[in-house]
Amino acid sequence: MKTLGHWLASPWRRSAAAVIAGALPVFAYPAPSLWWWAYVALVPWILLTRTAPTGKRAAYDGWCAGFGFMLALHHWLLPFLHVFTFVLAALLGALWAGWGWLVHRLLAGLPSRRRIASALVVLPSGWLAVELVRSWQGLGGPWGMLGSSQWQVEPALRLASVGGVWLLSFLIVAMNVAVAVLVAVRQSRVPAMAGLVATAAATSAAWSLSPRPDVDGQVRIAVVQPGVIDGPSHRLAREEQLTRRLAGQDVDLIVWGESSVGFDLGDRPDLARRLADLSRATGADILVNVDARRSDKPGIYKSSILVGPDGLTGERYDKMRLVPFGEYVPARSLLGWATSVGKAAGEDRMRGSQPVVMNMGDSLRAGPMVCFETAFPDMTRHLTREGVDVLIGQSSTSTFQNSWAPEQHAALAALRAAETGRPMVHATLTGVSAVYGPSGERVGSWLGTDASATQVYDVPLAHGTTPYVRLGDWTVHAAMLILAAWAAGEGVRTLRLRRSAPEPRVPPARTVHESPARPGR
Repeated sequence: MKTLGHWLASPWRRSAAAVIAGALPVFAYPAPSLWWWAYVALVPWILLTRTAPTGKRAAYDGWCAGFGFMLALHHWLLPFLHVFTFVLAALLGALWAGWGWLVHRLLAGLPSRRRIASALVVLPSGWLAVELVRSWQGLGGPWGMLGSSQWQVEPALRLASVGGVWLLSFLIVAMNVAVAVLVAVRQSRVPAMAGLVATAAATSAAWSLSPRPDVDGQVRIAVVQPGVIDGPSHRLAREEQLTRRLAGQDVDLIVWGESSVGFDLGDRPDLARRLADLSRATGADILVNVDARRSDKPGIYKSSILVGPDGLTGERYDKMRLVPFGEYVPARSLLGWATSVGKAAGEDRMRGSQPVVMNMGDSLRAGPMVCFETAFPDMTRHLTREGVDVLIGQSSTSTFQNSWAPEQHAALAALRAAETGRPMVHATLTGVSAVYGPSGERVGSWLGTDASATQVYDVPLAHGTTPYVRLGDWTVHAAMLILAAWAAGEGVRTLRLRRSAPEPRVPPARTVHESPARPGR
């Protein structure tokens, strides 16, 4: 019977195994939400890559596994982008080629204790380097970072307040590396166990010493979720109907989802008056989201607009970070063909220029973001530094209603709340809508994708500054220093080996003695 090694000798089988191994971490994310799976999900990927016959093949394994990871994580894009989803997954998966080479370099064969100790910090740093590159909005943004799988784990959320989602990713990869060594390298179980103990000790120390937000009040915020309704006019009518039910409930703020208003309010004073009437009837300001072509500027904008009892308050935020292919096509002249094979944006949306802190009465300051922007921890950190009391995300994932996307998106708000020490409201058109407290804890119940309703949340307010807000992405900076130090050390070590290598012995030239000419016959 053929062994696994013989079976993997085929390049095609090995590539297929790498794709499957790369897809395994997806079960740690919502909707399955098997958070504990993240701590072992990379082990098959690592075990496969370390057995590659060469570093080049290990890099190819890393690419194939990265392709599987990206495809599984974004599988819900298939009905939207069709075959182009595979192209995007292949392009993003290539980022893990270098990580695969690192795994082989540090763990191939029978690694020494020095190599294992290096692997426990270098491989997590390499993973963060990949996440840093793909976090650029033009490559899809930081959706599905490995640390975001821990959105419902209280100790992990506490750690996020220290080093953000980056610190969680680093620790998860370190745990996977240690487990892989325990499984594959029996002679090196001592350093692997030492790495696990050190990781657990550092995690426990950070968890116990990290400050907790000082809760000193609360605000009543209502979320209006109309559900799946075709047409902007019918959707607006349903939103008005649901909002009227909030009259007399002592609500401080009402939040509608992304694209809740499909008309420019500057060009439709009748709609602005209707919204002002709703604000007076409920006794609360209403934060709507307009997705329309503006009358005062060229192009289509997605804008968070605050409406009070007297009409438009003048508080407005235009979305800055757009969804690639969903709201604009990167390098349209080159990739515009994506519109012919899927539902990519036929016209690019326009971008806003800066974040906005809105004053919403009763000294409440809120920082609005639109959909995709809630995936970016730097945006919520900036808003917190500007003094917001509550973070608000207005979203719509109706295109992916029956997929894992709504749950994945709603879970991100828990990380953003824990990182900043500020509560976050995630309001959507069609679900999932959710609210999280300043420690990332869930407030109230979710509004699922089958709900057309309103929900009032008593949202705790907190002040103070988390270490992550103060220090920023220090985990990323430390990871880059680790990679640089390791690369420099490897370069010095290689140079010393070359210098200490003995000079190759050159055999002495052989002297050819000519024989005396023989007399002819």
